[in-house]
Amino acid sequence: MSTISHRTHPFTPGAEDRLDLLLIDDDPSDVLMVEKMLAESGMDAGITVAQDLATAARALTRRTQCIIVDLSTPGIDRLEALRQVLDLSGTAAVVVLTGLNDAHLGVQAVAAGAEDYLVKQEVDAPLLARAIRYAIERKRSEETERRLVEARILGRENARLERGLLPVPLIDDPSLRHHTRYRPGRRRALLGGDFYDTVQTDGGAVHLMIGDVAGHGPDEAALGVQLRMAWRTLVLAGHTGEQLLGTLDTVLGHERRSEEIFTTLCMITIAPSRRTARMHLAGHPAPLLFRGAPGAGGEVTALPDYAHGPALGLVPGAEWPTTEIDLGESWALMLYTDGLIEGRVGSGSERLGTEGLTELARAARGKGATGRRLIDELVGEVERLNGDALTDDLAVLLLARRAEGAEAGEL
Repeated sequence: MSTISHRTHPFTPGAEDRLDLLLIDDDPSDVLMVEKMLAESGMDAGITVAQDLATAARALTRRTQCIIVDLSTPGIDRLEALRQVLDLSGTAAVVVLTGLNDAHLGVQAVAAGAEDYLVKQEVDAPLLARAIRYAIERKRSEETERRLVEARILGRENARLERGLLPVPLIDDPSLRHHTRYRPGRRRALLGGDFYDTVQTDGGAVHLMIGDVAGHGPDEAALGVQLRMAWRTLVLAGHTGEQLLGTLDTVLGHERRSEEIFTTLCMITIAPSRRTARMHLAGHPAPLLFRGAPGAGGEVTALPDYAHGPALGLVPGAEWPTTEIDLGESWALMLYTDGLIEGRVGSGSERLGTEGLTELARAARGKGATGRRLIDELVGEVERLNGDALTDDLAVLLLARRAEGAEAGEL
């Protein structure tokens, strides 16, 4: 009957961390040789001896750091036995012992996946200790590299998934220009709790939306995607205004993982004439309206926010009043999340706010900034004033219209 024996070899206190070894060998003289050399080396090692592979499988634990297997053990099919050891080794390193006449097996064993091999007739205590330490470190290095490769693959898959979840605007109007900027606050993430969308429906109306789920984690990002997709579906089904917001409020109530989670949202519907719009605010910052051509003669204002309702998920049966907007002929609307306005101004605790953003937009607009350049300049200036990169999720949506006959250039 096969047995498992456990032995501990003393060492100089503090020399190194204790190692857990498993020796597969049924020759008592070879076992004694290995134990003696471990003791002479001063290695702090607890060694478990198994006489065959079945016993070794039972003796192997998560603490086992190195398996030493004698391929000259009678009754085993050498390389087949090694393959079985490698299969059960998990995170443990494997060191192979061979006889002098079987040294070629050691080379084959390393090629098959073992970390090292030793010829029994040529090994001494320092060499055995060095081989064990080397094998363990090599195994750790291999495991680290494997995890890094898996992380890179997973990261690429997540990146493709997150990019796929970002919206593609549905617009069929050559007079409109659409620009966005999106940056999650989470490090190495591509998707945060902010979300936005733009949809043109039958009849010509264009619907804009931007929202912000409270929080910054992957759960908030997933909820943001769900709300955006629900919004697009409702818009394409013909729902607008307060009715749409009420339905989104219900969706949020069912999908959120905690009753404390809420969502701010700004929604604008632009009439087919492109001269007027309707706005609904649910606890969200008011957008900026740009009128006229870029330069000194342009006008930049924040839309009125006196007619607003609470954020979604806070008040059952809430109401969200409508604000009528006169856009004019040539205009641009910039919707954004509070990540753009909550940065500090200088070294104090004062926040930029909507008024500060409006001033920055006037300055950038006065220098002729439009489209993507306008967004980039605003984000860059906000970060400069903050003294560092913004840590909150950030989303900006800019939709501009240049009326027929207006001077060339983009709003």
